[in-house]
Amino acid sequence: MATTTTDFDRFRADGTRECSIADALAVVGDRWSLLVVREIAGGVTRFEQIREHTGAPRQILTARLRKLEGAGVLQRRTYQQRPVRHEYVLTPAGRDLVPVLRSLRRWGQKHAPPRDGA
Repeated sequence: MATTTTDFDRFRADGTRECSIADALAVVGDRWSLLVVREIAGGVTRFEQIREHTGAPRQILTARLRKLEGAGVLQRRTYQQRPVRHEYVLTPAGRDLVPVLRSLRRWGQKHAPPRDGA
C-alpha cells in the first residue's frame, strides 16, 4: 500500500504532530463557543438573547464570551451608557468561521442523529 503525504504530516521537534485543527479547537472547540458564534452571525448580539437562544448557563456564557473576545473572534461594543450595556459583534476572524459553521450544519444534517428533545 502506498503512503501519501498530507498536510497532517508535520511534526514538532519533540515528535508531536503540528496541527492547526487542534489550535482552532483550543479557541472554539466546545459546544457553547460555536453556538455563540452562530447566534452572533445570525444577528443575535445581546447577552440575554444569546443565552436564551443557546440555553447556555449564565456563568458558562460569560466565560465563553470573554474567551472568544480574548481570542479575537468577537468584539464587545457599548450600545447604551446608562446603564452601561454591551452587544457582541464578530471580528474578521469570527466572520471567517461562518462558512465553517455552514459546513458543520450540513454535516450534522447528513450524519448526526437528532438529539433527544430536538
